[in-house]
Amino acid sequence: MLWLLLVVAALGLAACVRVHVHGDRPTTASPPAPAPAAGALRIATYNTSLNSDEPGGLLQRLQGDDAGARKVAAVLQRVRPDIVLLNEFDYVADGSAATLFQTRWLERAQPGGGAPLHYPYRYLAPVNTGVQSGLDLDGNGTVGGEGRDRGNDAWGYGLHPGQYGMLLLSRYPIDAEAARTFQWLKWSAMPDAQRPHDPATGAPFHPDVVWAQLRLSSKSHWDVPVRTPAGVLHVLASHPTPPAFDGPEKRNVARNHDEIRVWHDYLSPGAHDWLCDDAGRCGGLAADARFVILGDLNNDPVDGAGAHEAIVGLLEHPRVLRMATPRSEGAVEAAARDGGANLEHRGAAAHDTGSFGPRVGNLRLDYVLPSVGHVPVASGVFWPPSDAPHAEIVDGTDHRLVWVDVAEGG
Repeated sequence: MLWLLLVVAALGLAACVRVHVHGDRPTTASPPAPAPAAGALRIATYNTSLNSDEPGGLLQRLQGDDAGARKVAAVLQRVRPDIVLLNEFDYVADGSAATLFQTRWLERAQPGGGAPLHYPYRYLAPVNTGVQSGLDLDGNGTVGGEGRDRGNDAWGYGLHPGQYGMLLLSRYPIDAEAARTFQWLKWSAMPDAQRPHDPATGAPFHPDVVWAQLRLSSKSHWDVPVRTPAGVLHVLASHPTPPAFDGPEKRNVARNHDEIRVWHDYLSPGAHDWLCDDAGRCGGLAADARFVILGDLNNDPVDGAGAHEAIVGLLEHPRVLRMATPRSEGAVEAAARDGGANLEHRGAAAHDTGSFGPRVGNLRLDYVLPSVGHVPVASGVFWPPSDAPHAEIVDGTDHRLVWVDVAEGG
């Protein structure tokens, strides 16, 4: 009967909070991230922009007086998730950047933040960004080079290995030995992959010899089991490439689509013999496994440049929990202030999770998608309006933290 008590507690909490279906502004401000109900698990995703164009640059940032790190840590101290995926946190193999962020920033109270925050468990692993392929991936006739040319010929765009990496932090034990990574998975292995073509000639953009080697994940795809009090939760983490910065062949649009499709297929019935992890184990997630999909998926359901059917298909997957979309008051204010209406966006501004300038506007790119079997308790995007407490800490990155509270169902 524990699940029933949790649902009752959740309903009691919901009764104290007005729901704004159409993004209307409340008459009284509510906290951007109220404390979770007893027994609920708070899960979050946050693109932190804690990266550097230079090798070792993140360590230098974290050793100095970095405004971005300070604000990101303050937001985490405010929301206090039990499990959080940090996107765009440069991978440093010995874990020194993760340790420094923990001890120097999270474990010290930050201005605008809350009490010091400690995560006893973490997971990090190599990513494709910045790792040179030795191939002409962007079709410019040269291999490597300097600056953007060099980044475009890496397996995933980046100026040094590990740029734009991922870091998972948890209050609960992580089973690293059972984790699966798909850093090396070949794009061509995916059935019916969206191979980019030159629209002028109809020919494949990548020659066959390149296409056969091209990796699908621009960073990596992770399945990381976390041993929570309610049982094992599989954290499915990724950060697909933005559907931009390419030519008429739309290779990044296609790659974003198929990076998102990995999770759709991973959760679907079938053998999926092509879905082989870096240890050689093939197949998807067990049908009875509980999971949560986390990450900056770089695809809005209706707005922006992405192939929207990819993210809509994931949101509507039979194993993904149907729940209210996380929202914020600050996103509504920002869309009106920043000219988002002029871009003719069709999505609800309250659902946006980042602010990307006047040419792109605000979009919903960051997702926390629990599996069926969880009971949704509360959710939100940490984006208070400009006149609310803690509004000054949200701009450490162009994304906003998204959080969801869930309880275990039957």
